[in-house]
Formats: sequence, structure tokens, C-alpha cells
Amino acid sequence: MADAAERVRRLVPGLWAGALLCIALIATPAPFATLATHDAGRVVARIFAQEAYLSLALGVGMLLLERRAASAAGGGSRLSTSMLLALAAIFFTVAGYFGLQPMMADARAGQGSWTFGQLHAVSLALFGAKIVVVLALAWQAATPRRPLNPAGPSS
Repeated sequence: MADAAERVRRLVPGLWAGALLCIALIATPAPFATLATHDAGRVVARIFAQEAYLSLALGVGMLLLERRAASAAGGGSRLSTSMLLALAAIFFTVAGYFGLQPMMADARAGQGSWTFGQLHAVSLALFGAKIVVVLALAWQAATPRRPLNPAGPSS
């Protein structure tokens, strides 16, 4: 069972990073290339809404997996670099989506002190930072803490 959790701990960050890169490089530019700007904006808004909840779930899942790995390693601090990276990804998600999206809707309506373009730039920077953090988490997870037993548990 510990090997399965370790494999998941190593796999999830890479899949998460791949999903973020796919959204950034393929899924969000495509609607703007094929649809009217208003319709494309609605499609992309929906993509980012789904991504935000996915990132929250994966971030919390990674925190739990890292906590389990730290407990299994025993001794020392339970707060690891990987945990800090997962927390940073959660922070960027909350700030970028849940913090800025309501402000962007207000800016589109002409309200607020920031323009839509300014908020969009900040949102893009936070999403980019999240990608960097999740890539670092994937790199960290690819470095084994302990070797996996390919033959399974010994009897």
C-alpha cells in the first residue's frame, strides 16, 4: 500500500503540470482562434473555472500524500519543500481564480479601480507562477525519496 501511495505521489504532479500546460498552450488559445471574442471568453472562463477546482483538489491531495510520505520517513520536520510547493500552487489558484475573477467581472462592467487588462495581466502572472511551482513539484516528486519495490511487498 505504501508503494501505491508513493507511485501516486510521484505521478500526480506530472499529470497536473501537463494539464496546466495543455490549458495554457492549447485549450485557451483555440477558442479565440475559432470563435467570436465574447463566445471565446465564455469558453475560456469555463475552462479556468474547471481548472481552479481541479487544482484545489490536486493541491490538497498532494498535501495529504506529502504528509503521509513525511510521516513514513519519520523524524525531522514534517514540512517539506514539496508541501510548500503544493501550498504555493493552492495560493496561486485561490488568488488567481477566486480572488481576481469577481474583480474582472466588475472591471468588464466598468466598476472598480483596476481595468480588465490590468487584472487579466495579474491573473496571467499568477497562472504562470502556478505552472512554474507545479513543474517544480513534479521535478521534486520525480526524485525518489526511497526506492520503489518493483516486485511488490516482500513476504
